[in-house]
Amino acid sequence: MTIDTMRITANGMTFECLTAGESGPLALCLHGFPDTAHGWRHLLPALADAGYRAVAPFMRGYAPSDVPADGSYQTGALALDAVALHEALGGDGDAVLLGHDWGALTAYAAAAAAPERWRRVVAAAVPPAPAMAAAFFSYEQLKRSWYMFFFQLPFADFVVPMNDLDYIDQLWRDWSPGHDCTEDMAHIRAALGTPENLAAALGYYRVTWGTTPSNPDIDAQQATWAAVPPQPTLYLHGRNDGCIGVEFAENAAEGLSNGSRVAIIENAGHFIQVEQPAEFNRLVLEFLAE
Repeated sequence: MTIDTMRITANGMTFECLTAGESGPLALCLHGFPDTAHGWRHLLPALADAGYRAVAPFMRGYAPSDVPADGSYQTGALALDAVALHEALGGDGDAVLLGHDWGALTAYAAAAAAPERWRRVVAAAVPPAPAMAAAFFSYEQLKRSWYMFFFQLPFADFVVPMNDLDYIDQLWRDWSPGHDCTEDMAHIRAALGTPENLAAALGYYRVTWGTTPSNPDIDAQQATWAAVPPQPTLYLHGRNDGCIGVEFAENAAEGLSNGSRVAIIENAGHFIQVEQPAEFNRLVLEFLAE
């Protein structure tokens, strides 16, 4: 099954998407930071072979998708994008929603905001809010999350793009030890290679911590940012994740809806879908088949 590209307008923006499969229920796959839609390159054909129309957009601000004119990057805006993409792509109640990292946060919010649109949810690398509640009171996790606080500084605008985004290359190596990220970094450099696109990616973090103001027009949607999806949810985490400790993932199913579960993938770090694609795909497809 080949991967194609398409452009689609949703929520007032144009999104570039990777797609596989021409018919069947929609499987919307949302990437995180620092990543692109190409992070789903192993899963998209597998979803298509399983009968889904799989679509992975480049998230707002990541080239070649649009940089939003209003500069909104809060989770509520991302969730509205997911709901609008579901509508624009002709999704129905059999659609499934998958997210990694920021895509996981978006999936939680969109699934809670429009539960009638999604049958099941798969999330990876950032646990649901109940499991993450204690993370930022942990010294070890605060050390892992230092980059979030660094991103609040204007100095980050100069440091992160230096030497062809070497800073991001080093994040990948820290978060996914032993993984050869050469292919992934080529895609990331294309997506974040301009000051506007890089500012957008950092903007996700700056609005989260209040360094930049949120958009009051989407306050109602923003209220879902810490919601728990009402759908059965599969949560996946790499044993060696250097970004978020596995200790915050092991009990992530607690408080989730009936039929939810957690799987820890061995020999994988933060970017498990490209580090251990066979196991990742197997767990996803088995869950979606239920």
